[in-house]
Amino acid sequence: MPRGYCVSTTESGSYDLAELTRAECSVISLSHVSRQYTGRGETVRALDDASFSIVAGEWVAITGPSGSGKSTLVNMIGCLDRPTSGELKIDGHNVAQMTPTELDRFRADKIGFIFQQFHLIPYLSALENVMLAQYFHSMTDETEARASLERVGLGHRASHLPSELSGGEQQRVCIARALINNPPILLADEPTGNLDAANQQIVANLLRDLHAQGHTIVMVTHDPEMASLAQRRIALSHGKVFCHPMGAPVVMLRRSTDRS
Repeated sequence: MPRGYCVSTTESGSYDLAELTRAECSVISLSHVSRQYTGRGETVRALDDASFSIVAGEWVAITGPSGSGKSTLVNMIGCLDRPTSGELKIDGHNVAQMTPTELDRFRADKIGFIFQQFHLIPYLSALENVMLAQYFHSMTDETEARASLERVGLGHRASHLPSELSGGEQQRVCIARALINNPPILLADEPTGNLDAANQQIVANLLRDLHAQGHTIVMVTHDPEMASLAQRRIALSHGKVFCHPMGAPVVMLRRSTDRS
């Protein structure tokens, strides 16, 4: 459970989803957010009047068929795109009001990305790929980068190029890269989509551990088994958002005055 938060339930002892998504509890909050794209004489509403919140320490799965708006939603939560209308807040900050430079720094501080396609630089070693994320944040620290690789069980592969690593190992390098700046939010886009069953399990276990350590995880997935690990599902259909609980009981997190 993230430090500074405590569990709360309703009087009946059940968990209240409406309470869970209160704006004051959220680390990610969308209020009537829409995203439109115009081209070739037509306007496409990729995301349509979305309103929901995700609290610190929650694990949410985003699901839906191709073309439902998942990529648009992920790009906005990841501060790679801005809403056409509505308000998007990350950790209490309205990202639409930031300059591009402020947004770049904010993204580096707050969000770690785990991609399906890995996006590793082919001529850099595993260690150098992790250090590259440090470079864009502030300054590189080889000791910290090695520790991040150790954290995902790849300390012994630090000097290997991506072509010398299996798909599962490359994905773990991606996770080490996402963790190196210690972001509170992890945005995982189909993190097991290109992996075999054994490596899917390794990555699933890593995500479980990261969630237990207090990271907020927003995960796009078509895999029902991966989606079942989440506390809540955000399902998209034709740009519309539907939120409901699934898997394990949804916990309610409130800020605690006790910081000890």
